[in-house]
Amino acid sequence: MRLVKVQRHLEHMAENELAATTRARAEVAEDLDAVVAAIGSVDSIHQLFASLYSGQISRLTAKDQHLQNVQQIQEQKILREKAKADRLAEKAHEAREAEDGEAQEKSIYELIDIHLALRGATRDP
Repeated sequence: MRLVKVQRHLEHMAENELAATTRARAEVAEDLDAVVAAIGSVDSIHQLFASLYSGQISRLTAKDQHLQNVQQIQEQKILREKAKADRLAEKAHEAREAEDGEAQEKSIYELIDIHLALRGATRDP
């Protein structure tokens, strides 16, 4: 069960990493929207910086693409960690059932031994 807990913790950590990446992509999208709005502005100050804005758009687009790739990798990692945790939980459950079955079987054998011992003790006198 400890392994299951550790694996679930790894799954949770992967989910947290994905959440951070998702937030970062949202921030990049906001920045990209602001730059696009600045380029489309009729304000003369923004017209002066149009070339800087286009470079910034290129950088933001590249960063978003990188974060998208990272996000896909993290989603796959979450699926792998979840599958591992589910398999470990299933195997732990099967092991627990096997242990319980062995304990019940041992109890039955002990009862039979006690019954035979009592039966033998009543015939000896």
